[in-house]
Amino acid sequence: MAKPTVQPGAEESCAETPCVDVPEVEQEPAQPKKTRKSNRPWRPVFLAVLAETSNVTAAAAAAEIPASRAYKDKRDDSEFAARWREALCEGYDLLEIEVLYRLRFGEPKDGAKFDNATALRLLSQHRETVARERAIRDNADVETVRQSIHAKLLQIREEVHRQRQSAAIDVSVHG
Repeated sequence: MAKPTVQPGAEESCAETPCVDVPEVEQEPAQPKKTRKSNRPWRPVFLAVLAETSNVTAAAAAAEIPASRAYKDKRDDSEFAARWREALCEGYDLLEIEVLYRLRFGEPKDGAKFDNATALRLLSQHRETVARERAIRDNADVETVRQSIHAKLLQIREEVHRQRQSAAIDVSVHG
């Protein structure tokens, strides 16, 4: 007969006397924290797509995980949360560059229609988050960064307004 083992939470006295009615339970040893973290090969793909799209759902789909898994890891792992914020800042920088390019050089005739208004709303909604992250990254004053972003957004809005007025004039003249 095998010697009974102490169950988690059992009284210590039970180890000294046979506990016949308690079945033996094999417990797997806990994995070290580093091993568990390395079991997340989806993270680089997720972060790359998040930086590219600023879209958590798209990034999760590309990484072949549910978005809830990414959000859980973000809550549980401060290093991953910091990399997430960096990826979003990169994504917003790319969006801002895209908007500025399209405003300066126009829309490609054969490409998909780019929704400048939605892009501006997205940049505006996340301006504070981006400002905070940029300030941390650049070790700058948050208010200065916020004012700079606000000024850029105002410039973009003015350019969109000018383009719309120009388009309206072209339609009335040629149409």
